[in-house]
Amino acid sequence: MAAAVFYERIDFGVLPPQVDALLQKGVLVHRQDRVAAAELFWQAHALDHTALPPYLCLYKVLAYQNRVEEARTIAEAGLVEAARQAGWSADWRLWSHSASGHAGPERFALYTLKALAFIALRNNRAEDAQAMLAVLGRLDPQGTVGWPVIATMLESCVNHPPQ
Repeated sequence: MAAAVFYERIDFGVLPPQVDALLQKGVLVHRQDRVAAAELFWQAHALDHTALPPYLCLYKVLAYQNRVEEARTIAEAGLVEAARQAGWSADWRLWSHSASGHAGPERFALYTLKALAFIALRNNRAEDAQAMLAVLGRLDPQGTVGWPVIATMLESCVNHPPQ
């Protein structure tokens, strides 16, 4: 008798059923086969370029595969789409909205900017990471999207550069 596998569906929000199904399959396989997961996430993205969750799934799985430049490219595209949906500038340097009530595309944009700060840090672009973190600090002073963790990493790198 085969062992039962229990899986709790991820709530990606309101998505076309086909997009959600592909994302759920990708999440289910990503620990065993990240290449297959990425393919499922790409398929979901191809079905709806305005859906934000495929961008997140893609940049995470690509980063896990150490495909950092590809992760950066898809994260940047997701950031632009989220900013468009939020009514914000495509240029994150121009964001100046209040931090109250970030949800939906606004939260996704901030979370993705945090991911881009992490990617910048991984690519030895500390100044870029610092600029992104400064914007996050203004828009999300409570750190609800987790940017203080990246700020701590940046501080550690600046104060203790690799030998």
